[in-house]
Amino acid sequence: MASLYTEKEILGDALAIAKFSTDNYNTFSNECTHEHVRSTMMRILNEEHDIQNEVFHMMSSKGYYPTPAAEEKKIMETRQKYQDCCR
Repeated sequence: MASLYTEKEILGDALAIAKFSTDNYNTFSNECTHEHVRSTMMRILNEEHDIQNEVFHMMSSKGYYPTPAAEEKKIMETRQKYQDCCR
């Protein structure tokens, strides 16, 4: 039986869900008043980041999520911009 979705679509959905999950777990952990619940939320948040990273690298390695290299000039401009704002 043929799949309804391509591998790229499935991985794209997985990445979107992982991004959504990290947003929510971050909010939950920030709003916890009970330390045990907060530490559990932080552990889950870290696991979700690991999943997101794994899916991203899988997509990138298959060419589904191209990330062009940044120009050195742009890197230096960005570095300078953020160094100036933190002083």
